[in-house]
Amino acid sequence: MKSNFIFICYLFILITFYILALIISDYKFNITSNYRFFLYELNNKEDVLNFDVLSKVQKLYFKNKSEENNWYIEIPRFNLKADIAEGTTPMVLNQFVGHFEDSALFDGNVSLAAHNRGYDVNYFANVKDLDYGDEIVYCYKNIKNNYVVDNICVIDETDWSNLEPTSENIVTLITCVEDMPNLRRCIQASVYSSGIN
Repeated sequence: MKSNFIFICYLFILITFYILALIISDYKFNITSNYRFFLYELNNKEDVLNFDVLSKVQKLYFKNKSEENNWYIEIPRFNLKADIAEGTTPMVLNQFVGHFEDSALFDGNVSLAAHNRGYDVNYFANVKDLDYGDEIVYCYKNIKNNYVVDNICVIDETDWSNLEPTSENIVTLITCVEDMPNLRRCIQASVYSSGIN
């Protein structure tokens, strides 16, 4: 009887170690679930540990998400049309206009940020020249809102009040102020028309 119990315990331990080994070996090559789909693009899964390859995977992920959602901003005055991606991390802002994650995607206060100088991508380079009455177009999943600029101000870098939710449909653009690292330029525009793209 005692030998049967020892055999069952031994078998249980072996099975447990086998299952753990399977889980660990499967987990070894996964970075995050967000990028798992894009691993097929890589010839060698071990390259995922290389930062340059990871960077390429992230860029591919954001580009595909932006195209999938038909997500972009247009500022006709400057002939600007730029894709938007979720977040305001350096990875996002070095390639796209970034969407503040806690802001609205369509109804409410849609808040966006972008570089204006000193980077490969400076989508908001001319935002300082926007004037009252200028048009901003925002499209998300083939629904397009047209906005008219009605608020232009410079705010402290710690002032997040312009990003708070609103009952009105507005778009808020945030970018740095040249040579004033503690300040941000804030442009807000109210919706005047909406439709399918």
